[in-house]
Amino acid sequence: MLADVGADGKVLAGGQSLLPILSMRLAAPGHLVDVNRLSELAYVRADADGVRVGALARHAAVERNEEGARVQPLLRQALRLVAHPTIRNRGTTVGSLAHADPSGEMTAVLAVLGGTVTIASAVPGRPSRREVAATDFFLGPLESAVGAGDLAVEAFFPAAPQDSGSAFVEVARRHGDYAVCGVAAVVSPAMGRVHARLAYVSMGPTPPVAEFDMPAPADPRDPRSWQEPARGAVSGLEPEGDIHATADYRLHLAGVLTARALAQAWSASAAGRDEEAA
Repeated sequence: MLADVGADGKVLAGGQSLLPILSMRLAAPGHLVDVNRLSELAYVRADADGVRVGALARHAAVERNEEGARVQPLLRQALRLVAHPTIRNRGTTVGSLAHADPSGEMTAVLAVLGGTVTIASAVPGRPSRREVAATDFFLGPLESAVGAGDLAVEAFFPAAPQDSGSAFVEVARRHGDYAVCGVAAVVSPAMGRVHARLAYVSMGPTPPVAEFDMPAPADPRDPRSWQEPARGAVSGLEPEGDIHATADYRLHLAGVLTARALAQAWSASAAGRDEEAA
C-alpha cells in the first residue's frame, strides 16, 4: 500500500510525532496508512548483542522492558524524559526515529550508540529490506533515510560495553517539553583512562556526536573534573537560537550538561561502583 501511494502517503503508528506536524501544516499527505494491525512488529527483544525494537513497540513498553534496560541502560534513562506518560503509552520508538526530529531524545540515543534502523520497501528498484546506520539515517531536520513508500520496521541499539556507564541529562522549560539542550553520554573506563562518546539534543539539524579518549580525571564523579573535556566536546557545535533559547545559551548549557552527564555515566560504570565500594 505504501508503495502504491508513494510520496502522497504517511505511516500512522502512534501518531504522536505525525499529528503535530499535520497540525502545523508541515505535512499534508493524501493518505494515512495505519500499521497498527501489524501486531508482529510490537516487540522488544534483548540479547547479548543488543536490543531490537519493532515498529509498533510503544515507548512505555521499551522503557519497562527489564532485559532491555539491563542490556542497554541508556534506553530507559532516555525514555523517562520523553514527553509525558500518556505520550509514551501511545508513541512508538521507531516512529520517533523515523520522524528524525533533532530535539527528540531517541535520535540522540541511536546516534551515540551507533545503532541501526531496518527499512522495508515494496517500491520497485529498492531492496526489500535494508539496514541503515545511524550516521546515514538522519539526513536533516524531520528528514530520515525512510523514503516515500518505505516502512521503518525495526531499530537496533547495541549492548552496553562491559564495565561502561551511561547517562542522559537535559534541560527543558517545563517537564515534558522538548529539551532546550540534552546530552547522552557513554563512558568506558580502562587502565586509568576513559573513552567517552556523546550525542546532543537540540544542537543541530541532526544529532551531533563527539568522542574522545583521555586519562581518567582526579575525581570523575565530580562534574567539575570534566569541564575541560566538556569544552572540547562542544567546541564544534553550532546550535541555532529560537524563541526558547539563544544559540549562546544553548552552547553554554551543552558544556554544563556534558560535564554533568560524564560524571553521572562514570558513577554508573563499574569503575564508579568500585570507587564507591572502596
